[in-house]
Amino acid sequence: MDKYTKGFLLGMFTGAAIGTITALLLAPEDGKTLRNRLSYRLGTLMDELNEIQEKITDRKAVIGNNEAKLKGDKVVAEAQKRAEDLIREAEELIKAMETTA
Repeated sequence: MDKYTKGFLLGMFTGAAIGTITALLLAPEDGKTLRNRLSYRLGTLMDELNEIQEKITDRKAVIGNNEAKLKGDKVVAEAQKRAEDLIREAEELIKAMETTA
């Protein structure tokens, strides 16, 4: 994971923890209701985390494909340049042979 993703996840977990603690301290409800709400909220957060994980995995795959494409494009560009250089050298040799003949 890159540093932005790690920072985002750390911030999300920290915010969730602070929100949970605040809810526990300020909740005017009985224990059972509070536990049910916390359980529901935890389930919701887990679902959100799973979605984020899937997005990150998908994004990594896209980034990997882009890197491979960029490397491939670089190889092709280098091969084209080398071919142009060889053609230029061949043309120069032909001209040199024509002038000496």
